[in-house]
Amino acid sequence: MKILVLRFSSIGDIVLTTPVVRALAQQVPGAEVHFATKPGYRGLLDANPYVAKVHCLTGSLGELVRELRAEKYDYIVDLHHNLRTRLIKLQLGVKSGSFDKLNWPKWLLVNFKIDRLPRVHIVQRYLAAAAALGVTDDGLGLDYFIPAGQEVALDTLPVPFRRGYVAVAIGAQHATKRLPVEKLIELCAKLAPRPIVLLGGPEDESIGHVIEEAFATQAAAAQPTAVVPDSPYYFPKNSPIQAAAPPLIINGCGRYSLHQSASLLRQADLVVSHDTGLMHIAAAFGKEIFSVWGNTVPAFGMYPFRTEFRVLEVPGLSCRPCSKIGFDKCPQGHFKCMREQSLSLDLPPPRDGR
Repeated sequence: MKILVLRFSSIGDIVLTTPVVRALAQQVPGAEVHFATKPGYRGLLDANPYVAKVHCLTGSLGELVRELRAEKYDYIVDLHHNLRTRLIKLQLGVKSGSFDKLNWPKWLLVNFKIDRLPRVHIVQRYLAAAAALGVTDDGLGLDYFIPAGQEVALDTLPVPFRRGYVAVAIGAQHATKRLPVEKLIELCAKLAPRPIVLLGGPEDESIGHVIEEAFATQAAAAQPTAVVPDSPYYFPKNSPIQAAAPPLIINGCGRYSLHQSASLLRQADLVVSHDTGLMHIAAAFGKEIFSVWGNTVPAFGMYPFRTEFRVLEVPGLSCRPCSKIGFDKCPQGHFKCMREQSLSLDLPPPRDGR
């Protein structure tokens, strides 16, 4: 049986489809699973042993449809469920199942703060889209496969990091899902004295540099006021970054590929992350996660799946959630959902007595 899975974006969403892909490949007799996505996400699927073939939307939708039609699929599992995937299903003309996006209850929660959302993880809704094929939840959680040559060897890191470190994913696609830099610095101070590896894309590199410089300045100067060179951020003596010995920090943002970042997540003692793709990759490795939430909420059903996690959020804000995705800036202007985070971390003791 030849099955097509549709999901065009993004990193976290595609990682969240992996239990469905695995279930289809293992539970449907004679299944050959294909996956259609955008070219930028192909790397997430090429190493997946349950995916027989990846198709990419490199040109027009019509070109992709012609490519898919030649495969003669028996069934389509639509895990995106938008206009593009509806057109694909219509033109291929085969049986299909689609996941419930819960747009109406999400709209009620965002606009009127009326919570009618079922307490069901999005993975369960993805699996329901394939239920007609007889697949069930195997209980094994998410998958992430790191290609050969993309593992980061611990002996390439400074010696203190080889004994253990915390991975902090500082990025997110939308600004209202990211802590401001001063709160990220406060967070890193609370993780001290554990070594920290900052993870994110090239767009996060400058913020990572500011964080590095904040602690480098503190360690070098030990003055009443620590000033980050060429930065608007000032840290008085009684500020959170003065609370403990500064941590050792590696700014890996833009330095490591996505797969290399996944390798560093896999080897971390624990992970701190915004509501973003790296959080779901960490969940695929069963890591303990401190999950930081701003304008979005776990009730949307995209919290870390089947791993130990703790939610960091500001409860009781009348404006939250303000979006099911995110904004470039706070619609209210105050950004209380991130600026008022207490960042209370109940941390396990460091390894080797650190």
